[in-house]
Order: sequence, then structure tokens, then C-alpha cells
Amino acid sequence: MARKSKYGNIKTTVDGIKFHSKGEANRYCELKLLLRAKLITDLELQPKFELQPSFKKNGKTHRAITYAADFKYKDGKGNNIIEDFKGFETDTFKMKKKMFEYKFPELSLKIVK
Repeated sequence: MARKSKYGNIKTTVDGIKFHSKGEANRYCELKLLLRAKLITDLELQPKFELQPSFKKNGKTHRAITYAADFKYKDGKGNNIIEDFKGFETDTFKMKKKMFEYKFPELSLKIVK
């Protein structure tokens, strides 16, 4: 018996790629159409960003804090767009979003619902 997701999302596979939700999979299909129409370029899935490096303190190693967005692409003007599909913004996501905005002011983080 499959377990129900905490936020009610349904994992979906498109083009052999597993997505965390139907909404994220649908957004991928939309981005593929935009890519094919040459309205966007350089589509990348699950780009990772280091928000804080790992460090040692008092003999304990603390892992790096990272953020993995859903998509990264360039819009028609050549701007890098980082995109995340969210049905619900968790407190952890809100904190990482704030850290991302601080560390990468030159990048645009777009939330799609």
C-alpha cells in the first residue's frame, strides 16, 4: 500500500524523469514547449546552489546548506531564471529562499504555483 504524501502531491514521471508532483511535471512540459519555440534556452533540471559552505566548529563538522530549485533557464533576453514549482511554501523553503536571494542577488528566483 502506497503512503500518502504529506502535502498531497502525486509523483509523476515524464520523459523518464521523476517529478515530485503533477504540477512540477506539467510545468516541465510547458518549459519544453517554450524551449522548442526558442522562447527560452539552456533548460536545466534540479540546479543546485550552495547557500552556506560546510564548516567545522568544536570538532564537529556541519554540512553545507544547499538549495535545489526545480528548473533553471535563460529567458528571451538572456536572463538566468531560477524557478521552483510550489503548491505550499514550507518554513524551510522560506528560509532557503531568503538565503538564496541574499547570496545570489543577480539571479531571479521565480515561484510558480
